[in-house]
Amino acid sequence: MSILLSIITINFNGVKDTCALLDSIPFGSCPLEVIVVDNASRQDEVSVIAARYPQVRVVRSEQNLGFAGGNNLGIRAARGKYLYFVNNDTEFRGEWNIEKLIARLESSPSIGMVCPKIRFAWGKSPIQFAGYTPLTPVTMRNRALGYNEDDKGQHDSAHATPYAHGAAMMLKREVIEKAGMMPECYFLYYEELDWSCMIRRAGYEIWYEPASTIYHKESQTTGQASPLRTYYISRNRLLFVSRNGSGLYKYLSYCYLTFVVALRDIAMYTLKGRTDLAKSAVRGIVDFIKMK
Repeated sequence: MSILLSIITINFNGVKDTCALLDSIPFGSCPLEVIVVDNASRQDEVSVIAARYPQVRVVRSEQNLGFAGGNNLGIRAARGKYLYFVNNDTEFRGEWNIEKLIARLESSPSIGMVCPKIRFAWGKSPIQFAGYTPLTPVTMRNRALGYNEDDKGQHDSAHATPYAHGAAMMLKREVIEKAGMMPECYFLYYEELDWSCMIRRAGYEIWYEPASTIYHKESQTTGQASPLRTYYISRNRLLFVSRNGSGLYKYLSYCYLTFVVALRDIAMYTLKGRTDLAKSAVRGIVDFIKMK
């Protein structure tokens, strides 16, 4: 039997969340395979997952390849016509509706990627993502539509969006063949935005499809205020500009992100006594300059 859908997720020291995700998948609902890429977890979490879920394919990397590298390893192992990348800290809660995402992809040859509605997994499950606004060319800021709003059906219309949300995104295999795999230079954060730009440059549209919903616990791997997150955010927003900015806007953005945003963040971290975060921000900028 041919595989219609490959669900790919990355595990990194997060077997509890990964198992919760796998428990929420209705195996047998369609011809699918589930691939868990273990990104060199410190403990032997591969054996735990393999023993508990014999129907799941577990691929172990001997080194941490980052978000893009891990997903690319999953792509190489996948056999499905459609590939669905979901964070291991997401869950399906009786609102599977995977066929709605596939139907959206099949509705037009120009649609290459689709994201479901994403709601937070805590409290009353407010909306996290219902599409994005475009990034402004200098500040590199944008807005997630519906963010932190109670879901009252106000974002139940499908529409095109400039970027996919990395927590849950499905695409046609042919898109990867034309646009390429995820850019691994980021390691963590911003790679899905860059990949979205690559996909749109290849001639495809990205859509938001609210007929399917997934629930996200948010930043269970790195933490919201961790040195790791601060380092990669500081480095990668500049890297994103270098790869996707153009003309005068690129250099204005460099100046804004370095001399306004970064200096503000470093000062704030220092005043709060978080010198670890301040140092991580500085190191991120320095490492970006070294990359260039």
